[in-house]
Amino acid sequence: MNAWVVRGLGMALIHVFVRVILGVSITQWPLQGSALRWLALLVVVFVALIWAGIDGIRDRRRNPDPEDGADLTMLWLKAALLGGVVAGVGSWLANLVPNLNVTQNSFFFEITSGAAFTVLLIFVPAMLAVFLGRFFVGRDSKKSVRDRSERQPTAHGAGAAAGAAAGGTAAAAVADDEGYGQNYPGQAYEQTGYAGSDADTAVFEPVHNYREDTSDLDHTQGGDTGWQDPVDLGKRTSDDQRRGE
Repeated sequence: MNAWVVRGLGMALIHVFVRVILGVSITQWPLQGSALRWLALLVVVFVALIWAGIDGIRDRRRNPDPEDGADLTMLWLKAALLGGVVAGVGSWLANLVPNLNVTQNSFFFEITSGAAFTVLLIFVPAMLAVFLGRFFVGRDSKKSVRDRSERQPTAHGAGAAAGAAAGGTAAAAVADDEGYGQNYPGQAYEQTGYAGSDADTAVFEPVHNYREDTSDLDHTQGGDTGWQDPVDLGKRTSDDQRRGE
């Protein structure tokens, strides 16, 4: 059975049942007729709201994209039309039962004007409930997606920072092939013997620009291999001074 047929027949049965209860209640309490009629009206509207609201919630959860959702407007419009006509016929038939004062209208009135009023009682609350159900489910879905997107960059950033810190510590603990140390953070810096940033600058002895080992300057073929005093490269000999003059 189609969904709109189920909803139409269900709302028609509820409408007929409420009208029968209303007729019996008015017979027992004739002075409370106005309040009882409003109560019966609210019951029918409330049922339409709940049923259509459930349809809207299920449709939005099943189809998060609004363009892929089911056509609940036509569904409830057909259900309301069917429910209005069936409710009019059912109310007129129920009035034929003795001691049941369901309606005083004719059969033609029940399937035309009475059915039109029943259609409005079903369709208008149903559309409002569908809109609200879809709206609240869509808002919750967007909020959950936004929360997940905010948590993922935070976790990724924390992992990247931890990896960068571990990689930096490992890189700081390794010196290059030339013997020049890198900046050692924390304890690794102190263990290598380097002074902290606030320590005094160490003073080293000046480096003389003369060479003690001049073996590479000796002539291996036919030259004098005797000992020669080291030559101070920073000073010019007397011969060089005379050449310059």
